[in-house]
Amino acid sequence: MFKESEQIEKFEPKVWLSSPTMHGEEIKYVQEAYETNWMSTVGANINEVERLVCKKIGCKYAVGLSAGTAALHMAVKLAGVKPGEKVFCSDMTFSATVNPIVYEGGVPVFIDTEYDTWNMDPEALEKAFELYPDVKVVVIAHLYGTPGKVDELRDICEKHGAVIIEDAAESMGATYKGLQTGTFGKYNAISFNGNKIITGFSGGMLLTDDKEAAEKVRKWSTQSRENAPWYQHEELGYNYRMSNVIAGVVRGQIPHLEEHIAQKKAIYDRYKEGFKDLPVQMNPYDSEKSEPNFWLSCILVNEEAMCKQVRGEKDALYVPEHGKSCPTEILEKLAEYNAEGRPIWKPMHMQPIYRMNGFVTRDGDGRARTNAYIAGSEKDCDGCPFDKGMDIFYRGLCLPSDNKMTAEQQNIIIEIVKSCFQ
Repeated sequence: MFKESEQIEKFEPKVWLSSPTMHGEEIKYVQEAYETNWMSTVGANINEVERLVCKKIGCKYAVGLSAGTAALHMAVKLAGVKPGEKVFCSDMTFSATVNPIVYEGGVPVFIDTEYDTWNMDPEALEKAFELYPDVKVVVIAHLYGTPGKVDELRDICEKHGAVIIEDAAESMGATYKGLQTGTFGKYNAISFNGNKIITGFSGGMLLTDDKEAAEKVRKWSTQSRENAPWYQHEELGYNYRMSNVIAGVVRGQIPHLEEHIAQKKAIYDRYKEGFKDLPVQMNPYDSEKSEPNFWLSCILVNEEAMCKQVRGEKDALYVPEHGKSCPTEILEKLAEYNAEGRPIWKPMHMQPIYRMNGFVTRDGDGRARTNAYIAGSEKDCDGCPFDKGMDIFYRGLCLPSDNKMTAEQQNIIIEIVKSCFQ
């Protein structure tokens, strides 16, 4: 086992959480855009990327946009969200899942997480419809590339006449019952941000089987220019179209999706084997129904193995304890050796900007619960059972998951994590 006295050197270069992996084809298509002078928001790269994504994912229409966030914004607009209307949303996710609701004046109501996949809890969603029966839009994210409980969530939404917007930004290439994520909602979004499994360094796409919806997004995303010989505008527009240069990078990346997934899965499996004797669990998935893209490998420290840890708004403290550890200690130790880890997404209902929004657990409305929590306890400060998203946030962390990381480097990382429990 790794011992600090062995003076293991820092990683040089740094081992990243998840950085772009280039293959060479990307520069060919970028060069093509340059040489043909198609550098703006039209060109062969955009057309081909939209075609390739439709073929790969299994949707009828794809619209290349400047970011996954732009795609989610267009999805919320397509769904007809009006100012003041409530929208149900995954709680444990990145803020980009939620912010587009607010762009349109909607009011996010957050649905708690379940432990089986770390995604939206169907029982909490059903409870939310009891509390807010008029809601007609639900935004569902697939955390860290792991599909949520799609069947249960979709059945509930259909029963209540609600439209699903699927945030598949982290889960491109992941499947549920053999079907790709990004096909389960009426309007869906993927991302090509620099840390995603397929990257354009930026960019995203709106995916749908609705031709009229796709045409609307093409119009809205180019400042809603009308079909006229001059610049005619009859509705609000946005500068959201993907550039032909970014599309060139994505075009060169797409053929390597399965290769990237295989590399990420190997990383997940090595961690799982390496930690089999530690009091931790890997981020879970339903192996009978889904196959993640394994974008990020994460661990959850068992409750009995947590040392005392307290997190404020921007700082964290912990008390070292023999045989125990916590995310703060592990992340600090990884950073010492120049390896990048991250905390689990802080749930949206705990964020200062959204703290007064509705938040629903399977037991009912939980918005009023305190955000102060000492990990390792079984109750929050009000004596109520803590919500699951809060618990996963406090006990979990994302490990270095870069697919260029060598097995030797990963073995060292495994030993560094083990050392925290000594």
